[in-house]
Amino acid sequence: MDVGIPPMASNPRLLDFTTMARPKVHPANRLRASTACTACRASKKRCSGYFPCTNCIHKGRGRLCTPFKSLTDASTHSRPLPVSRPAEETPQTWSGQAVGLHSPSRSHCDDIATPNCEFETLQAGSHSPEATHRTHPRMLRNLQGEKVYVGKAASLSFLQLLRDTVMQHIGPSQFSHNVRNEDMLETEAHHDLLNFSEERCTADEKDRFIRHYDAVTRGFLNLGCGDDTLSASTSPTEPESDREKTKAAIIDLTVAIGAQSCPNDPQTVQIEQFYFARGRCRAFANMLEDPSLDLVRVFLLMSFYMLGACRRNTAFMYLGVASRAAVALGLQADSLGPMGREEGNEACERSQVWMSLCVLDLLVSSILGRPSSISPLLPDKRREPRWTGITPPDSGLVASYHLSLILDEIMSRLYTEKAASTEEAESLLRKLNGWSESLPQSLRRSSLGLDDQGVAQSRTIESMHVACSYHYAVILVTRPFLISALSVRLARLHQSLSTNEPTEMPEEDPAHSRLAAACIDSAVYMLQTCMEVHQSGLLLRNMCILIAFIFAAALVLGFSMFSHRDLDPETDEAYRGALTILRVLSLRSAQAAHYLEITTMLEAAIVQQRRRLSAQVRQQRNKYVSRIFSLSDSPVTPPRQTGEDEQASTATPLLTQSIPSYSWLQSDDGTAAVTPPMVDGTLFDWEGMDLPLWDSFPFLIESSTM
Repeated sequence: MDVGIPPMASNPRLLDFTTMARPKVHPANRLRASTACTACRASKKRCSGYFPCTNCIHKGRGRLCTPFKSLTDASTHSRPLPVSRPAEETPQTWSGQAVGLHSPSRSHCDDIATPNCEFETLQAGSHSPEATHRTHPRMLRNLQGEKVYVGKAASLSFLQLLRDTVMQHIGPSQFSHNVRNEDMLETEAHHDLLNFSEERCTADEKDRFIRHYDAVTRGFLNLGCGDDTLSASTSPTEPESDREKTKAAIIDLTVAIGAQSCPNDPQTVQIEQFYFARGRCRAFANMLEDPSLDLVRVFLLMSFYMLGACRRNTAFMYLGVASRAAVALGLQADSLGPMGREEGNEACERSQVWMSLCVLDLLVSSILGRPSSISPLLPDKRREPRWTGITPPDSGLVASYHLSLILDEIMSRLYTEKAASTEEAESLLRKLNGWSESLPQSLRRSSLGLDDQGVAQSRTIESMHVACSYHYAVILVTRPFLISALSVRLARLHQSLSTNEPTEMPEEDPAHSRLAAACIDSAVYMLQTCMEVHQSGLLLRNMCILIAFIFAAALVLGFSMFSHRDLDPETDEAYRGALTILRVLSLRSAQAAHYLEITTMLEAAIVQQRRRLSAQVRQQRNKYVSRIFSLSDSPVTPPRQTGEDEQASTATPLLTQSIPSYSWLQSDDGTAAVTPPMVDGTLFDWEGMDLPLWDSFPFLIESSTM
């Protein structure tokens, strides 16, 4: 029987088109590594792109895992080294130290090396021109199942990279496998039908909540409302005109934010939800028909409240409405310099509202890694703050405003490119250095000696917000170099502990080492500042922006601790301070509770990594004796467990063998000791930001088939 050629194969062009064509894949979703190791390239296996890679670690040849070096690629893609700077362009110093902040106490930073994807083309002691971004954008899902974008500058993207790294070096753990879905952690919105004509608290209680609002927003917001506007006694019960409704909404929202920052009790939670719901209803009464300065204030307040309520996507959208209303009013055309005392009240209010909008919008955009709606409206030539001899009316807001302008430059100059340049990073650090040197003394001095405790608390929180914003900006500048440096540190550490013949170590890059040290030091300084405020008893119970700062700093320190064999007491103490603050804030904030869960699991992975490295050092040091029996390594099946024993044994076996239990996380009866916040009258279930791994590793596939 004669078998004919299929009609499709009779046309070679048609065959090639139908068999070879495939849909385009977005660069952010591509899983192919930019550089493969020599072994994976020879065996034509997919390489994870980290060194040692997953395949080599799994097969016990991690010491031999090196990036594939192609002579053609090296000659084609090699770039000329940057010309050395003249003496007059030496980076400015921070308190007498170089830009890298290479503190003498940071002895563990001496063995930070260059990025593993670049060391083969660099000479020893040379400056690499850039560090390739290894954090990637994420697409998560909101409560409605819609995909939402999280950029590579976000802490969530850095968290995913850290999970992948931990997975490669210690295998499955609670930190790397705490992955339930791709949902972005958000709480349910409240849409209860309430009787808004009745007040839920007295005028004195309102004034107390408004004072809490003033403290929790110091350094971020100053809407220029005045004491008369933010007075509970002057608010009409039933406003009639749209203007009166908007002003009444401002009072309701300030009360809601103040109640949100108070300790967690059912009555305060009801007051918070009631006044926010009424303020939002009054804000939408005229359906945004007419832009006004009060309308910008209302949406800024609603955005800040939503950040504290763990509704960051909603807060981001409210900021967009506020920015469009501000553009319609021409706030961007006003003077952007520091406020002068000779300005009129109206010009002063417009300037305060515009600076508050810039600060909150640029901070939230950097935290989520999303483009800012304010950024295109900022001037090209941005003025440096000049406060010598004078103090602006709101020094905290003005300082945060000028810092937000530098933060916008960080996002546009570092995170819009494929790689971060060391020259750009040092230039931005010099700008941050100049900003810090221009700070007025009122933001540097302690206010604990004041007789009025309320004023002392507000000023202390204002100084803390400004200082932590500065440290967060430094972390964003230097974190790409920290990632590159610590990746090679792990490779060097793995090779140094190898029992076989030593191989050539990747060369260390001084420029990346200094920037990585600055990132670690900035995280330590931020957490030390927050711990001092916490120990003084002045920390409020829900501080939405501060929670994001603390989480970013904790991830940086966790990565450093995981990548080093020796202990650094100062770094370990700062990391424990982050856990302490998150534990306190978790009683009122769902965001802090989830961050506490993640950082606690990271701490467990660090303990496991340190024990593994100590065992390897011990084995390398003493070749004459070994341990021959251990219950944790016994393959004997344990007795059958029932009841509470089964509930207590659900943890990952890898962690239960090698780390102590955390008594504050789990009580004797297996229940959580830290009570999650109440949402809609029920306990909030943490299903949120646990992000899935990007790759399918060999031991994952094997374990899934068992």
